[in-house]
Amino acid sequence: MPTENLQKNEETLDPQDWEAMRALGHRMLDDMVDYLQSIDQRSPWQHMPDKSKSQFFKPLPVEPQPPQAIYEEFLEHILPYPSGNIHPRFWGWVLGTGTLMGNYAELLAATMNVGASGGLSHHSANYVEYQVLDWFKQMLDYPAEASGLLTSGCSAANLTGLAAARNTKAGYDLRDTGMDAAPHKMVMYTSEQAHSSVHKAVELLGLGCDGLRVIPVNGDFQIDIKALGEAVRRDRGSGLQPFCVVGAAGTTNTGAVDDMHALADLCKREDLCLHADGAFGAWAKIAPDSRWIVDGMERADSLAFDLHKWMYMPYEIACVLVKNEEAHREAFAYTPAYLAHGGEQRGMTGTDLPWLHDYGFQLSRGFRALKAWMSLKEHGVEKYGRMVQKNIDQARYLSQLVEEADELELSAPVPLNVVCFRYVKPGVENDELDHLNKTIEIELQEQGIAVVSGTVLKGKYVLHAAITNHRSIQEDFEVLVNEVLRIGGSA
Repeated sequence: MPTENLQKNEETLDPQDWEAMRALGHRMLDDMVDYLQSIDQRSPWQHMPDKSKSQFFKPLPVEPQPPQAIYEEFLEHILPYPSGNIHPRFWGWVLGTGTLMGNYAELLAATMNVGASGGLSHHSANYVEYQVLDWFKQMLDYPAEASGLLTSGCSAANLTGLAAARNTKAGYDLRDTGMDAAPHKMVMYTSEQAHSSVHKAVELLGLGCDGLRVIPVNGDFQIDIKALGEAVRRDRGSGLQPFCVVGAAGTTNTGAVDDMHALADLCKREDLCLHADGAFGAWAKIAPDSRWIVDGMERADSLAFDLHKWMYMPYEIACVLVKNEEAHREAFAYTPAYLAHGGEQRGMTGTDLPWLHDYGFQLSRGFRALKAWMSLKEHGVEKYGRMVQKNIDQARYLSQLVEEADELELSAPVPLNVVCFRYVKPGVENDELDHLNKTIEIELQEQGIAVVSGTVLKGKYVLHAAITNHRSIQEDFEVLVNEVLRIGGSA
């Protein structure tokens, strides 16, 4: 084909009508601002109707469709049926709420469309990520010389921290010869209240389920330190190789925080790594009246935490910090010829920052750091601390309301922002009460009142409210308790 014909026929994915797309973009932005501004006027959750579900069984699009029509389909069939976690009365599981500035940052980052893995010397995304990592270390009292990495969530952050711990304590070149070459079976420890991501990490790291020791908890749902020490000594006496303990800075079930100082002391005595899973609870560190709850967390060899939960940023963004930068990098760095890069030391003249992909398993990485950078600048750490403290105070208020109601009982202590409670009736068997509380949970959601989730504590099904919501106000919790009593009383 002649060159002039090739140039004439070449296509692009840019708009053919830029002004029409500009107008559509303005409409989208206005619609989404209106959507957030009025979020409290809608129910927190509703079923997607069959008409909308059927849209997602249509054939693959072959020919172009008008952008305006695509957006109309989004407005009709997608936007009205989210998970609901941006609503002020959503407290199910542990989900964050996001912010408008965070949304804007996502647009800006997507427009730049950089691969935030390193490379392309001196590009801005690297500097932004390193700055927010430094900010996180300051906020959480973690050593300035520690390494870090932004991840998709705490599942990835936990896996990254535990991989560094495994390789550090292996005692041989594990990356070269694999787990089969281990002279002794490696085992790690966590509590029975640990998050499922810890169990998944153990499997992905090649330890197998029997490489994880699940330790019982005390009456406050914290890991039993005495039982942990006995398990470590028993395994070592059996010829196994203990290498790491995972402590919880806020469990998903109850918000319990393990005794971090006791765990750090035990790990030091036994020559073990300590990894702290601080998915949401780590942020109590910035709450003005609650810092003490997670005291000792900074002694962990690695620390994982989310930003899209209790720092209210849009999904996905989390982080892992590792005290031993060299061990962290050696667990992941791999540089084939097509990824060769210059000096490795941060701040060296004429060289870029260390490549971020050398600290994790992802080479392709989005520009997650921008929403953290813009959000922290917009509000400042002190305001974030007040928001976290507000949620803790709201949890205490909810627990007070529960204790004041004869038909309700608290099912666990409330050290942070998670309240577990249960509707009770004298003389009713446990199985029937389990069914009743599950019914209350469902009816709260189906009637569009509020979203709480459920869990099982000490063999009983309980209602679970995890308050990581900056839009919630005190009145919302009064509505919740009154509606629980109404539904329970009419069942």
